[in-house]
Amino acid sequence: MSDHETTPPTEPSAAQPVQRPRPRVGALCGLVAAGAALGTAEVAAAFLRPDATPLIAVGQAVIDLTPQELREFAISAVGEADRPLLVAGTAVLLALLAAATGVGALRRPLIGDAGIAALAAVSLAAALTRPEADALYALPSAAGGAVALVLLRVLVRTAPVRAADALASGQEAAGASAAPAAEPARPPETAESSEAPEAAEAPEAPEAAEAPEAATVTGAAERAAPAADTAGAPPRGPAFDRRRFALLAGGAALASAGAGAGGRWWAASRAGGEASREAVRLPRPDSPAPPLPDGAELDVDGLSPFFTPNGDFYRVDTALSVPRVDATRWRLRIHGRGAREVEYTYADLVERSDLAERDVTLACVSNRVGGTYVGNARWIGVPIAALLREAGVRPPGEGGPADQLVSRSTDGMTIGTPVEALMDGRDALLALGMNGAPLPAEHGFPARVVVPGLYGYVSACKWVDDMELTTFDAFDAYWIPRGWSQRAPIKTQSRIDTPREGAQVSAGALPIAGVAWAQHVGVDGVEVRIDDGPWRAARLAAEDTADTWRQWVLEWDAEPGDHTVSVRATDKSGATQTAEEAQPAPDGATGHHTVAVTVT
Repeated sequence: MSDHETTPPTEPSAAQPVQRPRPRVGALCGLVAAGAALGTAEVAAAFLRPDATPLIAVGQAVIDLTPQELREFAISAVGEADRPLLVAGTAVLLALLAAATGVGALRRPLIGDAGIAALAAVSLAAALTRPEADALYALPSAAGGAVALVLLRVLVRTAPVRAADALASGQEAAGASAAPAAEPARPPETAESSEAPEAAEAPEAPEAAEAPEAATVTGAAERAAPAADTAGAPPRGPAFDRRRFALLAGGAALASAGAGAGGRWWAASRAGGEASREAVRLPRPDSPAPPLPDGAELDVDGLSPFFTPNGDFYRVDTALSVPRVDATRWRLRIHGRGAREVEYTYADLVERSDLAERDVTLACVSNRVGGTYVGNARWIGVPIAALLREAGVRPPGEGGPADQLVSRSTDGMTIGTPVEALMDGRDALLALGMNGAPLPAEHGFPARVVVPGLYGYVSACKWVDDMELTTFDAFDAYWIPRGWSQRAPIKTQSRIDTPREGAQVSAGALPIAGVAWAQHVGVDGVEVRIDDGPWRAARLAAEDTADTWRQWVLEWDAEPGDHTVSVRATDKSGATQTAEEAQPAPDGATGHHTVAVTVT
């Protein structure tokens, strides 16, 4: 026989200490259980509510509960990376809590049960408090919690607690079993036979034949008196089988990852959003935008293009998971005060004879002076005023009972827009296309609201599927209780695109260029100041419409030294951009954009 075959699979002796799992094993148990919870939740959500997964639900709750000042700081500090950073931060926090739960479960299983239950309860509460939540939103978190609870128990049993912990929880029972174990007398040579090498080395056959009997006697004695040879030492319990634990934990982790990825893929395939978008062919609008006038776009390096490419257009919203809406199933419902309820399909809108194409600049109220949360695009859509009139809506100026239109998105966001602004003749659109293509998913496919002259938080609802006529007194849209104004016309602003803040440039002729906007009013002039010198008029590009930004440029004979460059705009009403600095909340930032440059 080989050495492997002759080695008895008995428990380690006192001379060979039993291996015990350390706290990091407990942490691993908690992490694997949490991963199983997330994977299970992804699968359940794929069949029920794709946006009800724990990470998304908790992340959305964090967004809702974050103080306005902190939210503004995050947007200004990291920009559009705030969403992935929030998801990553939520995942890290979950991992830490899960690890702590696993360490506790290694000492007391009930600690693990309580920790998993607490995490599941938080996820459950976050899911059920979403504006669009129904009973099905609870199931992914509940299913994930149940799986994590069972798996953590199994993993902890595979990785038993340390002997000292076992003694702490069952010292009396251990003492009772140890008392009679010391009474039976046994020959000293019998007690030593399992440890003495002479028994294994004896060459004569009779002694070799007696070895199993001695081992049997010794094993029985040890089973009868587990603590006799260690006078008061704690019971050892079973050994930690690393291989078995690694196979179980590794298998569970792989299964969880596969389930999570599969659930996410299935949810995306079921939504059919991208497939339905790719199938869309927008017709030529009956009312196309006029050709861009000559001179509307200046040829200056570093200057923002007149039309912002879709991939570069800013995105500010609260959606952690971009809704993937199937346009073939999508419906728009219009209802409420003074309205006859009507419903439109996507095909209804695309086939209308009043499709319009318009150039409109959008700006986010979170945009700081000189910020990038502003962009210009050519939109295709249906005039919202026409849709409202088909529903029998009259603006307040004509005696209509509703002064607010609340647009709701598929993810539950609510945006409140003055009815008067939608029906006063401006090009307010239910947009279906952007820069010649169907709306990208990130920008609201299949339909979004575009209203010239209003900040996005009171106008630009994406993924819209419901419009309700109501009043500002009767309903506060999402942002209003969070400290923002009910009505928010865009303020006249200007920005320096080149040279950039902190740039080092060569002395001599240097173009200073940027953009200015005053939607629905129009930009009349832009002025630039070097250091504390006089304001100098910049050259304006040709105007497209009053609803779009205008490019501008000033040729500067730059002299060596450190300089500051400031800009201000004047709109067609005669109002000049104020120098008084104000933060974005509650209705938009103010001040002059200023950059520091070094001329060498």
